[in-house]
Amino acid sequence: MTSKKGYQFQSNIAYGLKARQRLDLYISKKKQNKPLIVFVHGGAWSHGDKSAYKFVGEAFSRYGYDVAVLNYHLAPQFKFPTYVDDLAIALNFLEQQQVKLGISTQNIALMGHSAGAFNIASLLYNPKRFQSPIKTRIKAIIGIAGPYHFDYKGDPLAEDAFDQDVPYQHVMPYYFVEKNEVQHYLFLAENDQIVKENNSLDLKKQLEALGNHCQIHVIPKTGHVSIMGSVSSLFSRFYRTRTEIIKALDQTFKDI
Repeated sequence: MTSKKGYQFQSNIAYGLKARQRLDLYISKKKQNKPLIVFVHGGAWSHGDKSAYKFVGEAFSRYGYDVAVLNYHLAPQFKFPTYVDDLAIALNFLEQQQVKLGISTQNIALMGHSAGAFNIASLLYNPKRFQSPIKTRIKAIIGIAGPYHFDYKGDPLAEDAFDQDVPYQHVMPYYFVEKNEVQHYLFLAENDQIVKENNSLDLKKQLEALGNHCQIHVIPKTGHVSIMGSVSSLFSRFYRTRTEIIKALDQTFKDI
């Protein structure tokens, strides 16, 4: 039921050599030199597919943003940091192929839901630092219902995604925050029964302790899954999710 108007769609673009290293690209017809949103789906690192997130590409391309929606390797066959490595590979690919793809990587917002929000935060805040020229072009983080500070040992949703012999203090982005100019926007579902709000509250505290920007937005009448679904043009008039995200993006990119 996602509209096909207002954007050019390029599907199943290989950003790496492996089967799951694929992305879909939604190029807005609104204007030139548009910021790029790179979206990473959730699914407890063990399931999910870009094909279920066409509504994300449509929802933001209509506001003048290009959108890349990624697949990445999944648990239990793969464990952290494979998911974050895939994101790094995708970003470097988009940088190298931007002219051919018809996009610009000059201004990037990373957006992720649930496990995807962890992945985008971990790209910046991880003991294995992401080093690439494109890193300086990441201007915003949009984390939606993200787990940034939790113990995965024995967690039925996450234990297969992480090496159980590695303490969570050696993995969680909370422990590796560093000073930067990135705008951080963390979105919480009012009725989230899966990811505790302390994940975002703790990360905000760490970010602000270093003088980093961070804003938290609580979206009423949403749960862990519905906060993402409420971005869809079909449902967005009933919720504040997309409106607040667009405000955050426009605030970040207002001078370009």
